[in-house]
Amino acid sequence: MPEERTSIDYVMEKASGPHFSGLRIDATTSSVPPSPNPSSSALPDANAPKQPFVIGVSGGTASGKTTVCDMIIQQLHDHRIVLVNQDSFYRGLTPEESDRVHEYNFDHPDAFDTEQLLHCVKALKSGQPYQVPIYDFKKHRRCSDSFRQVNASDVIILEGILVFHDQRVRSLMNMKIFVDTDADVRLARRIRRDTVERGRDVNSVLEQYAKFVKPAFDDFVLPSKKYADVIIPRGGDNHVAIDLIVQHIHTKLGQHDLCKIYPNVYVIQSTFQIRGMHTLIRDREISKHDFVFYSDRLIRLVVEHGLGHLPFTEKQIVTPTGSLYTGVDFCKKLCGVSIVRSGESMENALRACCKGIKIGKILIHRDGDNGKQLIYEKLPKDISERHVLLLDPVLATGNSANQAIELLIQKGVPESHIIFLNLISAPEGIHCVCKRFPSLKIVTSEIDVSLNEEFRVIPGMGEFGDRYFGTDD
Repeated sequence: MPEERTSIDYVMEKASGPHFSGLRIDATTSSVPPSPNPSSSALPDANAPKQPFVIGVSGGTASGKTTVCDMIIQQLHDHRIVLVNQDSFYRGLTPEESDRVHEYNFDHPDAFDTEQLLHCVKALKSGQPYQVPIYDFKKHRRCSDSFRQVNASDVIILEGILVFHDQRVRSLMNMKIFVDTDADVRLARRIRRDTVERGRDVNSVLEQYAKFVKPAFDDFVLPSKKYADVIIPRGGDNHVAIDLIVQHIHTKLGQHDLCKIYPNVYVIQSTFQIRGMHTLIRDREISKHDFVFYSDRLIRLVVEHGLGHLPFTEKQIVTPTGSLYTGVDFCKKLCGVSIVRSGESMENALRACCKGIKIGKILIHRDGDNGKQLIYEKLPKDISERHVLLLDPVLATGNSANQAIELLIQKGVPESHIIFLNLISAPEGIHCVCKRFPSLKIVTSEIDVSLNEEFRVIPGMGEFGDRYFGTDD
């Protein structure tokens, strides 16, 4: 059965060249399945171990995997990172195998102790340290009295030629990177490494390569490339690709951590289509017509996802064939509330999904150093009896959202009956809203990197209301 993955596609035209055709990224989002009950979600236990973000890096021998890992570690300097090498988990050779070491295939999956590798990664993911074995490549056995202690960290990088081969290992990864380097370059690097670092002669390296390394690459390593979320041509020489990967990892780490901290935050599942639409509406050169068209498509997806978090009741109906069908009945007491003016861009999608839905409005104005002030509100009279979809395309600082939510609560709406829908969210805004209102739900299509000194979302999409309604300069 194929593994479920979400997909993100970067087509890097500016980075294209004779050796680089693009970078494909499929990354798993950390969204949580919607609950059928309207009850609020409790914050996680602060003493519970923090789940790390696991990155797998694979590729042919001497493809540049270690270089790529080192560059990622250097650029993710604000996270605690550990590197686990699959080479540490080589099985020690028996005396018989040692006598015929030149006939032993070190590139075959059976050469590794995959069970111990699994135990190691699971222990680290659960917050426990692990004693990683040290392998002597000259004696082809483990050092019996030496280990390297690896402590649990924010990020675990698992590197090796066959880390994608076993489905159980792959399933523990949040991101999978394949380093794709020309075979001639890999062979040259292998000769240099094995002669200098491992005391071997050139003839034995070439003989092993022809007999074991290349066939194993074709049979086991190259087929695992299909599982990769990210493919890096030219390995560590491809600085543009690695920079983009690190930027993407930063984003995914933000989503990964925030969705663990706040189980009431939901990021809709990313696909090629969603990532493509984000690319379009974030482009400052896009026409107004296209900006509105693709924004509306994304808004519709967010609204549909938000509706999935509403309570439902079981309902049985009879189909035209006379058969009994057990389904669900939609939540009847529902309304939308847009934060004027940007939130009004989301009203049509809500009306298209919910026939005859009532929609209220809240206008909040920034008044210099005095903060934000409520200017106008018009809400359904029975709003206290309804579930509310609060609409605003961008969650930045969270100040306007907090004021709107506070007003709804004053009107009698239970906090757990509010679902806040937006296209993009800044981590600062999520912290601001969720800390104050832990029982509401936030549904967004992407969590961006941060706010800048002007409190604008980065990378963001500019002033959404001006771009959508055509009032920008």
